[in-house]
Amino acid sequence: MTNPTVVGFDFDEAPLRAALAPAGSGTYEPTPLGIAGARAAAAATFPAPGVTAERVVLSASTSEAYSWLLHLLCDAGDEVLVPSPSYPLLEELARLAGVELTPYRLAYDGAWHVDLPSLEAAVTPRSRAVVVVSPNHPTGSCLRREELRRVAALGLPIVADEVFAAYAYADDPTRAATALEAEGALVFALGGLSKFALLPQLKLAWMGVGGPDALAREALHRLELVADTFLSVATPVQLALPRLLELAGPRRAAARARCVGGRRALAQALAGTPATLLHAEGGWAAIVRLPATRPDTEWAALLLRDHGVLVHPGRLYDLPTAAPTVVVSLIVHPGDLAVGARAIGLASSA
Repeated sequence: MTNPTVVGFDFDEAPLRAALAPAGSGTYEPTPLGIAGARAAAAATFPAPGVTAERVVLSASTSEAYSWLLHLLCDAGDEVLVPSPSYPLLEELARLAGVELTPYRLAYDGAWHVDLPSLEAAVTPRSRAVVVVSPNHPTGSCLRREELRRVAALGLPIVADEVFAAYAYADDPTRAATALEAEGALVFALGGLSKFALLPQLKLAWMGVGGPDALAREALHRLELVADTFLSVATPVQLALPRLLELAGPRRAAARARCVGGRRALAQALAGTPATLLHAEGGWAAIVRLPATRPDTEWAALLLRDHGVLVHPGRLYDLPTAAPTVVVSLIVHPGDLAVGARAIGLASSA
């Protein structure tokens, strides 16, 4: 549902092909944390001052970065706090690392926000880190600066998934531009080519390491050993990264316009029907609440069977099942989204 390479974007691929043939690609010089020029280019993607190449680590994907951080921060049996609802990426990674996930609640009262009492109550002596996702997938909620301050006050390392950070729908001065703004906490902020440049096939991601200098240096020293064990990022894509990021602006703009337009079209199609579009601040997905006449899995099956429309049932993301929801991709072709939106409206009215 969120694969940007198969949803009809009409990008000129010639500059991309040229960028992927950089000089030096035939030489292998393993650099565990990443080639210096690529790390510098990735550092410039963070909307926070003072992020330098020395504070950036490259990996093949954010999934791999998560895995490295689970092993860096946890022993078997330790716990990591994770938001719920959210994308279920971490479940298998945590299982492989022998780490337990403890959910904290994202509450909805017309807008999504961190349920701070739930977060603070989730901390135990075995807690080793807290994950924040901004914008969250699929809720589209963004972390507020006050929420970030309260997260940092827990005294745990923060793992901030910011892969959709470039896709906020509007400016908001209360929003944290990046978790690297946190004071006093060790922070790992994740991004990557998959969403930032709509290039998931090139397999390159980055993490910025922030926080007190002594903690950040120790973390980077340990991460270098982890990264050296894998040496997973290909040389050509690292050498190409500065140019790939130069090319990324129009691609992001097209994706953002599609998501904003798609959300508007979805709202118009559902107006006057029993289906409700939940509020969101960013991202590539929308949540639609449907009548409680059947479970979300049955809604998803009905839409696929009777209308040829593919949605995800909300329970896949731990959305509450008492009020059934489905998750709709906004990155799909506008024509396909229009067909799907009409079908959801019609089905909810039947």
